[in-house]
Amino acid sequence: MQTPTPRRRTRRRAAALACSSAVCLPLCAGVAAATDPGDGPGFPFWSEPLGRPARQERVWQERGRDRDAVSLHRISEEPAAVWLTSGDPQTQAAQITGEAARAHRIPVLVAYNIPHRDCGQYSSGGAKDAASYRTWVARAASGIGDRRAWVVLEPDAIAQWATHCLPADAAAERLGLLAEAVRAFKALPGTSVYVDAGNAGWIADQKMLADALQRAGVGEADGFALNVSNFHTTAVTREYGDKLSALLGGAHYIIDTSRNGNGPLLPAANESWCNPPGRALGAPPTAATGAPLVDAFVWVKRPGESDGTCRGAPPAGFWWSEYALDLANAAPGGGR
Repeated sequence: MQTPTPRRRTRRRAAALACSSAVCLPLCAGVAAATDPGDGPGFPFWSEPLGRPARQERVWQERGRDRDAVSLHRISEEPAAVWLTSGDPQTQAAQITGEAARAHRIPVLVAYNIPHRDCGQYSSGGAKDAASYRTWVARAASGIGDRRAWVVLEPDAIAQWATHCLPADAAAERLGLLAEAVRAFKALPGTSVYVDAGNAGWIADQKMLADALQRAGVGEADGFALNVSNFHTTAVTREYGDKLSALLGGAHYIIDTSRNGNGPLLPAANESWCNPPGRALGAPPTAATGAPLVDAFVWVKRPGESDGTCRGAPPAGFWWSEYALDLANAAPGGGR
């Protein structure tokens, strides 16, 4: 494994990532100057100040659950992605990117509204058809405007296409729709785009996956994303990602480390990806990865939000405080 670079050098790398667009935004000046230890957790990414973990932490403090509140702070202090799903995304995207710009940080947004989303499983839904999806993407892009953002494009969309769970008409148009979305977001001056590529335990035929990613526009994007909402370790994901990158001419990628501290549930059981017990928080978000192909560790899945109605959990995306607490306590140094 490559030796991590010194702190000051990694901060400069993060600043370079923050200001990689052709237009030097006001955000860039604030980020480029931030090269001291005061950069704080998750640099250079934005953390939602009044998100669900922060609100839960406050409630537990008020109820005297001080130890649990301290544990949950390990989640609330770190930046996590904001998912754009149904409805009009313009207002939400504008609000998030505006708040992040004022904080001199970069928000991570997840575009998650592809038609036939999740193949009818726990997170089913999405736009009703291709035309509606194009309109939705255009509205999301309009909300971002010229502000800085990283967009993770459509978790599971390509991997599920590869497993043939889609209706024939949806399968025929999916990769083209993704390519159109890449172009729409990359037309913005300050937006980086990473096309989701599943996880290390999903698609074994990486040549087929690489071909699908190319058809989905990864060559026009900033790279691909791995391990979104999953649990594979960073080491395993890097091995998988580096091989996939080689098939894509050296494409860069990002890794969701939000819940991979203990790796996946073994032995693999039915729906082992859905709220598995005994998992732990992974590496905190950062653009200083020490790996030449890995642009960032990010928390795309928001720790504590349910994967779906399995194992007594609430619906997908709903906050589950006790599962969040388990993730925090199981991580190194947890249960303080």
